[in-house]
Amino acid sequence: MYKNLVKPFFDFSIALILLIVVSPIFVLVIIFLMAFQKGQVFFTQQRPGMNEKLFRVIKFKTMTDERGADGELLPDKERLTWVGSFVRKTSLDELPQLINVIKGDMSFIGPRPWLVEYLPLYSPEQRRRHEVKPGISGWAQVNGRNAISWEQRFQYDLYYVDNQSFWLDLKIIFLTIKKVFIAEGISAKGSATMEKFKGN
Repeated sequence: MYKNLVKPFFDFSIALILLIVVSPIFVLVIIFLMAFQKGQVFFTQQRPGMNEKLFRVIKFKTMTDERGADGELLPDKERLTWVGSFVRKTSLDELPQLINVIKGDMSFIGPRPWLVEYLPLYSPEQRRRHEVKPGISGWAQVNGRNAISWEQRFQYDLYYVDNQSFWLDLKIIFLTIKKVFIAEGISAKGSATMEKFKGN
């Protein structure tokens, strides 16, 4: 009942209220990104959701599209602007995902939606992370975010799938707020963002 009725109702209602409340911050971030990232504001990309159904995740863009002489994108750390770094550090880049929650593509709490290109690399057990809606934050995010190994991320995600409840969601929400304030686990060691998953 919580998973199928109560949680979707709270997700929609709270996301709609929050979007209205934070709209001034939303506008300010857009202005800063337009000023310092050559007009690039939003980043959208297909991601697998519940039951691996694809949807377009929406985030604030924190990196430019600068390319090297070979035509390839420069490394993440070279494309991450100072304003983009601030937006990531404060987790403001996640704000547009409130729209995904309102649309029903995502929940506030659940496994993070990873890249579509990872789908063929998952083991049958790892694919179970798609048995619930992906979330803006999740059990893996409050236990290390991008600073933990892929194996640990899967363990945390599957723990959430098997133990989803109101109390666990509430705990993750409070821990997420704490993580935002201390800006912990934003990047993997030696990387500006998160290392790519290469399979088992």
